[in-house]
Amino acid sequence: MSRRTLAILAAIGATIIYALNHTIAKGVMPNHVQPFGFIMLRVIGASILFWSVSVFGPREKIEKKDYPRMFICALLGMGLNMLVFFKGLSLSTPINSAVLITTTPIIVVLLSSVLIKEKIIPQKMIGILIGLLGALGLIFFGTELRADAPNIPLGNFLILMNSVFYGSYLIGAKTLIAKYHPFTFMKWLFTIGIFICLPFGYHELMAIDWPNLPFEALWKIAFVVLGTTFCTYLFNIFALTQLKASTLSAFVYVQPLIGILFAVATGQDKLTTLKILAGCLVFLGVYLASKKPKPNPLEP
Repeated sequence: MSRRTLAILAAIGATIIYALNHTIAKGVMPNHVQPFGFIMLRVIGASILFWSVSVFGPREKIEKKDYPRMFICALLGMGLNMLVFFKGLSLSTPINSAVLITTTPIIVVLLSSVLIKEKIIPQKMIGILIGLLGALGLIFFGTELRADAPNIPLGNFLILMNSVFYGSYLIGAKTLIAKYHPFTFMKWLFTIGIFICLPFGYHELMAIDWPNLPFEALWKIAFVVLGTTFCTYLFNIFALTQLKASTLSAFVYVQPLIGILFAVATGQDKLTTLKILAGCLVFLGVYLASKKPKPNPLEP
């Protein structure tokens, strides 16, 4: 089997894990673990795992001038991003989460224009507007009543904010990713993330009743820590060594489809007209915002 084929399989694996995560993580909260306590498990577990595998990478020291950027990246990517996503997921539904999480490419394009002055062509602007229209539809009109989703509009808003924080993290991390080995970068980011999340998640972490947790909750926790937080990053890094970033980004369209099918198949969520319409708008928006324009043959 060629390395390119393995890279494609790795990208598919990461996409499937991300897609299943919406339903699996939701199945643990809030009956067994509160959302902020869950985030503490993620950052502590990922930190231990990345420090363990870092022995296979180069020994690097973080330069002092990079400390502030490293902290900001940890705050955005391992702090605010995770906290608002899991809190939002605990308040909303797996399908809403799977749809809204795909707004990240739209947010990246928008933030790139604001923060680093990248030009937005009309096609991308139309995509941004269409995608955000779908997201806002879920936020303001997602009013179904469910015992496990006590505040769907607020949950949807927090999931959208996750895309904002994660998009900001991607932009801020560009320089550091190019400078440091992935193991070095991630072990320090997750370590800093522990201290950022500790004030929010300490009490919820201590409240976990480990002796009485059922096996179902334990394997779901392990899936999120090992799969969603650790393996997906390694899979994507390997995939990027053989595939173009544009090729890898195309898998963002597959994730919500798998996530929705899994949520419906397991009975954890159901499709509604609003979710279908909002999802179509978001997918169309992401496609337009991510698609590279055709070169103008008249331009030099």
